[in-house]
Amino acid sequence: MTIDMKPSTGLKDAIEQRRGARAFRPDPIPEVILEEILRLGVRAPSGYNLQPWRFIVVQQQENKEKLKACAFNQRQVGEAPVVLICCGDRRVAKLENIESVIELGSKAGAMTDDYANYMRSQIPPFFENHPSFGSMETWTNRHTMLAVAHILIVAKSFGIDSCPMEGFMADQVKEAFNIPPEVDVCCIVPLGYASEPFKGYGGRFDIEQVYYGESYGESLHLS
Repeated sequence: MTIDMKPSTGLKDAIEQRRGARAFRPDPIPEVILEEILRLGVRAPSGYNLQPWRFIVVQQQENKEKLKACAFNQRQVGEAPVVLICCGDRRVAKLENIESVIELGSKAGAMTDDYANYMRSQIPPFFENHPSFGSMETWTNRHTMLAVAHILIVAKSFGIDSCPMEGFMADQVKEAFNIPPEVDVCCIVPLGYASEPFKGYGGRFDIEQVYYGESYGESLHLS
């Protein structure tokens, strides 16, 4: 079977049409499309290009059932053909990962000696002082969710539905799937083809309610 790798839905429509699917058909996701979703998902922004996101791709039914038991037996975990366990790895601030990122950048032609030395000197104190976040887990979760958002939108552009979930017992998931202590479970994402009834659009607040101009609480005026 030939798979058309061009997205079936444009970016704007994918954002507008994406919903949290609570039930899925058993139809499998074509492997080439799943691979493209995963590839584009990790093109998300990443501070210092440290890429702290890690994903367990669960496809075997027995493992989905094991995960479902950790997620209050929510049906979508057992029904979706693919479920991602989305994690943030706090070990990315260690020197060996910094060096691997420098090597990656060098191979891509995007790394200079000056910037490599800057990374070596600036990343450790950044995480030691953490000026903009309270904990390393907060930082890794931020970046993991950037990748998750990319995955959700890319998936929808290929006609694949999703359901980002926070309803699970993190300790149980970590134990069941051999997740190291330094790696935190951020969310779970079933992927597949939604079945009816499909969750309707719940609406969004007007931009005037969530965007401010220049200072918090000030009215936004767009010219």
